[in-house]
Amino acid sequence: MSRLRFNWGEAVSHLQSSCPRMKTFIQAFGSERLHLRKEPGLFAALSRAIAYQQLSGKAAGTIHGRFRALFPGDVPAPELARELSMEQLRGVGLSRSKSLSILDLAEKSMTGELPSPRQMGRMSDAAVIDALCAVRGIGPWTAQMYLMFNLGRPDIMPTTDLGVQKGVQSIYGLEALPAPADVLHQTLHLAPYRSVASWYFWRASETVI
Repeated sequence: MSRLRFNWGEAVSHLQSSCPRMKTFIQAFGSERLHLRKEPGLFAALSRAIAYQQLSGKAAGTIHGRFRALFPGDVPAPELARELSMEQLRGVGLSRSKSLSILDLAEKSMTGELPSPRQMGRMSDAAVIDALCAVRGIGPWTAQMYLMFNLGRPDIMPTTDLGVQKGVQSIYGLEALPAPADVLHQTLHLAPYRSVASWYFWRASETVI
């Protein structure tokens, strides 16, 4: 699944018509848009998400690059990953908990306990999150990132994400960083395109316009 499951232009038009503050930011930001990640498989995509948990982009990218280098062609594969030792995984910079998560992901990928990307394409957002959260160390945030950046789902709002919280604070001029419940309440009117709104919130958290 390598394409958005919605029309980007229609989504942007909806956000602009639904929210004057979003319209102001979008028009000032420009035409850049979300692009899906082209991962070679579910294991590669989710192991990347695990590596990136709770780290800055640069640090996570370095660790993930070292992890990929453990595999032929830099393509992570579950049948090879489950043969890796904790020492090898820790040696590329992964924490103990992330190493255990990747080993569990590899095992569940090989035993068929996880649905395939094609199967998930027919599942609801909630069902995908439930399925992925069966893997050690994968919580709702990681599953939401997969829904947004790999399955191209249109209406995901990762309320616990710090970047999203900062973007909501910036665009709506809030005095304090909003809690997850506040983010959800503040963005309900942006449905059914909250994935696109989230992408702009991330941009707002790192952009001075």
